[in-house]
Amino acid sequence: MKKILALTLALAMSLSLAACGSGDKPSNSAASNPPAAAQPAGSQPAGSGNQGGEVKGLTDAERSKEFITVGTGPTSGIYFPIGGAFAEALKAYGYQTSAEATNATGANIQLMLDGDAEIAVGMQDAIMQAYTATGAYEGQEPATGLRALMRLWPNYVQLVTTANTGIQSVEDLRGKRVGVGAPNSGVEINARMVLEAYGITYDDITPDYLAYGEAIDNMKNGQCDAVFVTSGLPNATVMELGTSYDMVIVPIDGAGRDKLVSDYPYYAKSVIPAETYNNDADVEGVFVYNIMLVREDLSDAMVYDMLEGIFANISTIKASHNTADKNIDITFGVDDVQLPLHPGAEAFWKDNGYIK
Repeated sequence: MKKILALTLALAMSLSLAACGSGDKPSNSAASNPPAAAQPAGSQPAGSGNQGGEVKGLTDAERSKEFITVGTGPTSGIYFPIGGAFAEALKAYGYQTSAEATNATGANIQLMLDGDAEIAVGMQDAIMQAYTATGAYEGQEPATGLRALMRLWPNYVQLVTTANTGIQSVEDLRGKRVGVGAPNSGVEINARMVLEAYGITYDDITPDYLAYGEAIDNMKNGQCDAVFVTSGLPNATVMELGTSYDMVIVPIDGAGRDKLVSDYPYYAKSVIPAETYNNDADVEGVFVYNIMLVREDLSDAMVYDMLEGIFANISTIKASHNTADKNIDITFGVDDVQLPLHPGAEAFWKDNGYIK
């Protein structure tokens, strides 16, 4: 009888403690995410994963055995320092980490699909095309192994030229030499979509398939007339151009912009604020969000734990670039993330009150 009474009391106490720890947290997001696909059987390492319906992080010993490669971008852009800061934040949390310089979104998507990176930065438009095998990825296998970890900063599509070219609008690009980015990079996909919205094809221009840093060098040498640059604001390479040349930021506006946003809803209308570079007034434009990718085959526990580590060391990430300081924070939630969240990420964001 005493044993039964003791067991009854213990059960009552455990239920009470569980109730105290499960109070609802306020949410700042009314957005919902598509349901994430279930992980393949056997993809979660022993001792981790979703146990009993509750995702828990890794132990210190488990964490120290995991190696995380972060796909970043070219050294001329901001993917590189911010991605490197993610690697530093996770290293401080106990993981073994490495940051890899890449050609940005397109290369990072391939790294993830090849299993050569655990997380990577990328632009959502290119990612969704890869995930659905549309646009630049039409005819390829859908990249269903990609999942979202978190939303990052908005990437502004910037069309840069110099005053001597006479280019003042997107339509003026016809017959010009235009830096469109490395083939199938995020920048190149942006350029193609923008041009398409204005009724311009690559047959109407001379495309220069170089990363924007190299393309801007060509423009300095008179070998290129305009360059597409997609990044956070401000971009260091564009800033440097503006200090030595009479630089012009060409607006992306009017009916072409309306069509772009209508055809591809992951774009949003925006402005490049006055004084961002040498611009005296706001310049009309568009942006698309970056997101942090994660491989679908990582365990729920590891993904949940990585997010805990990222936000435990968020000051490291914020210190890497002004754009990160302004745009990467847990309070921004996961609004506008169209790629399905990894189950471990979904559990994290639910536990923190940003998904209902």
